[in-house]
Amino acid sequence: MAGAITQAEATTTPIASASDIPAVDRVLNLTETQPLLAQYGRTQLTAAVRKHLDKLRVDALAGKLVQADVDDSQLIDILGKQLAAASRLHLRALFNLTGTVLHTNLGRALLPDEAVQAVISALTSPGNLEFDLETGGRGDRDSLVEDVLCELTGAEAATVVNNNAAAVLLMLNSLAQRKEVIVSRGELVEIGGAFRIPDIMQRAGAKLVEIGTTNRTHPSDYANAITPRSAMLMKVHCSNYAISGFTRSVDVSTLAELARPQGLPVTVDLGSGTLVDLTQWGLPGETTVRETIRQGADLVTFSGDKLLGGPQAGLIVGRADLIQRIKKNPLKRALRVGKLTLAALEPVLRLYLAPEFLAERLTTLRLLTRNQLQIHAQAERLLGVLQTALGTRYTVTAEAMFSQIGSGALPVDQLPSYGLVVRAGNVANGGKRHGRALDRLEKALRQLPRPVIGRIASDALWLDCRCLEERDETLFRTQLQDLSL
Repeated sequence: MAGAITQAEATTTPIASASDIPAVDRVLNLTETQPLLAQYGRTQLTAAVRKHLDKLRVDALAGKLVQADVDDSQLIDILGKQLAAASRLHLRALFNLTGTVLHTNLGRALLPDEAVQAVISALTSPGNLEFDLETGGRGDRDSLVEDVLCELTGAEAATVVNNNAAAVLLMLNSLAQRKEVIVSRGELVEIGGAFRIPDIMQRAGAKLVEIGTTNRTHPSDYANAITPRSAMLMKVHCSNYAISGFTRSVDVSTLAELARPQGLPVTVDLGSGTLVDLTQWGLPGETTVRETIRQGADLVTFSGDKLLGGPQAGLIVGRADLIQRIKKNPLKRALRVGKLTLAALEPVLRLYLAPEFLAERLTTLRLLTRNQLQIHAQAERLLGVLQTALGTRYTVTAEAMFSQIGSGALPVDQLPSYGLVVRAGNVANGGKRHGRALDRLEKALRQLPRPVIGRIASDALWLDCRCLEERDETLFRTQLQDLSL
């Protein structure tokens, strides 16, 4: 490509002038250009040619144009790279080596093959999204997943919106507009993206009534706060933090005993939400949706793309009369999900009907339950490949580390894992120079054809192998030769 010419180069490099720059039509009619024309079309290719030739003219006027810049093969090569870069989709596949399985910024849960095939079918053919095949009349899109949701949770009815924040907003607006909602002060959470329970209450038109203290809330706090204007007692899962020490909270069953005589519903925002007991796979325990319903919750909201392992969605399950009121809210239409979400959600839910196969078939659970020895072996296989690609400026070791579930699910629990740790130069001498070297490497990995995302901590770049599927190892190895440091 064109660039500044040094004095030494000026004596050996043929200088080109503006008259050497080919016309647009000539470039378009070159034999070597025809594959680009067939791939990108005349409109895109013509625009790219004109833009590049304009740059060459600027370089020519500045005396920076050399003969190689106007060579046909050089032109075609540059145009091909420019068009490929311009055509690259912004949402791209990448390697998540951060150690966070359900990484919000990286798309959270990965869908199992059953869901992928269902989405492809929904994309390529018409479907009965809101068409009742039994009666031939208009149907309800919630019916596509309601039966299986009720079977898995023990709820009477269910509905689906686009995420759990929307589920909470819709529930509050439907049942508590211009009324009071009683919540423990210790559960007034803020999650990523500045989603705060007090703010969502306000947007929903409900009045928040805080009770108790940050660390301790008693049944009497709820009982004393109930007034004729109360709409519900609400519990919120502290999804991204934990309070320890001198603490107390009120369980759902106790709240149900307080609420029923007053004719008030008990609602629970479980946040991530799980449909199965995770301890059977050696994972930290988490209250399931079914347990929450059994304890007396009238409505439960939870996410589809976290521990459940499905697409982004907000699920509301519980009493049929309350679900019906929610579905009549005009906001429901604004927050409803499309056919692709429902197409992906149903097969994921149906995997739970055969729990003995779940750890094998549900991608999220498979990644969460990967054996540390298996991950260790994978890291050892990749150690030499990465070291060779990085050369002597970096030192790569395979080390034990800890993964986390992510997306607010079980925030204080860690999963033993293994991965690659990259250090720059002599860490003992450390300093800004080594920090810059790690920053350069982290950026170079992000610029690979399939970006590799790790994390920098403790003067090293950590690449946790937990989420690196063995089927992707070949691609991971191959593209390391494209690293540009």
